Amino acid sequence: MTEETILDAMEKMHKAVEHVQNQFTTVRTGRATPVLVEKLLVEYYGSHVPLQQLAGFQVPEPRQLVVKPHDRSTMPAIEKAIRDSDLGINPSNDGVVIRLNFPPLTEERRKEYVKVVKHMAEEGRIAVRNIRRDARKHLEAAEKAGELSADELERAEKEMEKVTHESVDLIDKALGRKEQELLEV
Repeated sequence: MTEETILDAMEKMHKAVEHVQNQFTTVRTGRATPVLVEKLLVEYYGSHVPLQQLAGFQVPEPRQLVVKPHDRSTMPAIEKAIRDSDLGINPSNDGVVIRLNFPPLTEERRKEYVKVVKHMAEEGRIAVRNIRRDARKHLEAAEKAGELSADELERAEKEMEKVTHESVDLIDKALGRKEQELLEV
């Protein structure tokens, strides 16, 4: 019973940490990366399709991303989706590929991104703590029902605390790496 609850909580915490790390990849660091555009929704024959299904990506230079559509007829729709996104990048179309040139980030923009990343990390920490709280409630209910002794409950809570700290540490380390990457000129 306690093992099952702890393992379930560990799995959920691991997913929460992964989610935060995936969110970090969507924040622009001044380098070109396909992650920035691959989830953009493109209007394609009346439905919205992620850009990664319509095109391939290359990064020939650190500040340039090349989007090569599988079907050239989708180029105007892809261009429109990129232009309408919040990236602030103007696509240039040469008839075969779409080039995206990323300007260097200003100091002010870097600091804004650091704030955004810190907020994402805090949301991740809150999610981890909520998982711990739910597991603790579950364990306490089991103790009240007589399925668990007070000693077992205490041991399980210590284990939950350890797992929570490890998860929060992983989020903090990822935040530190991302912050360093953002502030790097």
